[in-house]
Amino acid sequence: MSITVNLYYTGQNGNARKFAEEMEQSGVADRIRAEDGNLKYEYFIPLNQPETVLLIDSWADQDAIDKHHASPMMAELAALRDKYDLHMRVERYRSDEDGFSDHDKSFIRK
Repeated sequence: MSITVNLYYTGQNGNARKFAEEMEQSGVADRIRAEDGNLKYEYFIPLNQPETVLLIDSWADQDAIDKHHASPMMAELAALRDKYDLHMRVERYRSDEDGFSDHDKSFIRK
């Protein structure tokens, strides 16, 4: 069962976007993507919240998340969050092993 964590980073004066850009340009995001058990690590900007960046962060299981949290990259992340004075809101989801119902699939256009 995979676990997805949505992290909403909010700042002022474009700082959330600057944080995400530095995560990408510095290679920290790519190093996280390369960690065992990482399934997705992508930043998005909500159209109705221009001072917020959404990180969708998916992992194979809790063990993979725990190893990530114990890694030296967490100190780098914390330093960048402090640099840009960001605040966070977090949502956590577990995958549905059964997937979508036939009714749900009728709403998905591929």
